[in-house]
Amino acid sequence: MHLPRLLIFCIGFIVVAESCSRKTTPTKEADNTIVVPPAKDSAAVKVPVRYKAVKTVAPKSISLNDKAAKKTVDGRFYYDLEGKRYWRSKKDGRYYLYYKGMFSNPDFQQ
Repeated sequence: MHLPRLLIFCIGFIVVAESCSRKTTPTKEADNTIVVPPAKDSAAVKVPVRYKAVKTVAPKSISLNDKAAKKTVDGRFYYDLEGKRYWRSKKDGRYYLYYKGMFSNPDFQQ
């Protein structure tokens, strides 16, 4: 009675063990390279695949709570977002992306 169950278990174990032992790894040629067929009398040239960098557009102004912003020593608020610095305008309370001549504007001064 236990013999058929034991036989099925053993066969199943052997099949799983054999299938797990056959692992393959890709060759180095398959990693991000394109093989260009050779010209008349030249060797094959490997050209690396270059991916376009995704550029994210930074908004000109953002609106957020002042609790999330940081404060400078002289009392101005700023917020860093994705490597860009935004400064708070006293006119409307929004944060604007830094631009040259911003601090000569009275809305951004203390």
